[in-house]
Amino acid sequence: MATKSLQALGHNLADPDNQIAFFDQDETATSFYEKIKTYGFTPLKPDQVEIFQVNMGKMCNQVCAHCHVDAGPDRKEIMTWETMEQCLDVIKSIPSIETVDLTGGAPEMNPNFRPFVEELSKLGKQVIVRCNLTIILANPKYHDLPAFYKKHNCQVVSSLPFYKESRTDSQRGSGVFKKSIKALQMLNEVGYGKPETGLELHLVYNPAGAFLPPPQEQLKQDYKEILAADYGIVFNELFSITNIPISRFLNYLVKSGNYVEYMTKLANAFNPSTVNGLMCRNTLSIGWDGYVYDCDFNQMLDKKINCSGQHLTDLPIDELTSREIYVNQHCYGCTAGAGSSCGGEIT
Repeated sequence: MATKSLQALGHNLADPDNQIAFFDQDETATSFYEKIKTYGFTPLKPDQVEIFQVNMGKMCNQVCAHCHVDAGPDRKEIMTWETMEQCLDVIKSIPSIETVDLTGGAPEMNPNFRPFVEELSKLGKQVIVRCNLTIILANPKYHDLPAFYKKHNCQVVSSLPFYKESRTDSQRGSGVFKKSIKALQMLNEVGYGKPETGLELHLVYNPAGAFLPPPQEQLKQDYKEILAADYGIVFNELFSITNIPISRFLNYLVKSGNYVEYMTKLANAFNPSTVNGLMCRNTLSIGWDGYVYDCDFNQMLDKKINCSGQHLTDLPIDELTSREIYVNQHCYGCTAGAGSSCGGEIT
């Protein structure tokens, strides 16, 4: 199957609605929609909204090889304070929302990042900050971020592709590993990662190539042992996340000739027990411009939520749990093996 060309498969990478089929182990070509239909999951519907994920902008101080947001220093898309106020209004109107997950780019580069966190803290919401670690050292104005996170009891989730320098730098850029280690030590100094403080520090592992991540629990133990022994670093959990075939990672797959093989691998590893735990079932994803999506990946494909209103200003709250979630072939990434979500393995 891996030798077949994209053209032979009838695939158009520019068309996110093209439901290209990949061959399963039984040699049956199946689109993702047809796959979940055989298990009775169509139409795929959400549960109540518990997590409100906000992309605060695509500006970032790094350019990572696996980034599905295609973030970088040259990106100008940034969420305005007006849109943040609209976020706050929607959060107040949905009582089931317990967690607000701030992402980017580097969310801290948004000039209104701190006042937004302060307002969320006043609402009593658990704030997750997806910090790339190196932002803490990027400029003196960011050096106090660990103390700011602590003040507002933010949960810090940070990408560290591997516990070895060469592999991390190859994925995220030269010198990133050493800066990440220093930032983790700064977070530890204010209490993050230490069980007795309640300040949660979680790391994220992404595969460096076209393969599925290894079992999360074993990987966590390896990270804990090596980071503690070599650098004195402690953390709470490790989230193992499958690379989703969109944006920058998709470009890598196509250029390296691994696209069909990788997609076939994901399709063959489909696990129906992951579907009930998919993050699109309990999460709303908000773009930097205020448009609403089922998940962060659909956001990057510009596939907006399937409701009568698709922006924060006209979002129909009463339709959120009755809508159909948009799915396509990239969804195989979240349902392969033990599953993948922003919180790591699903099963």
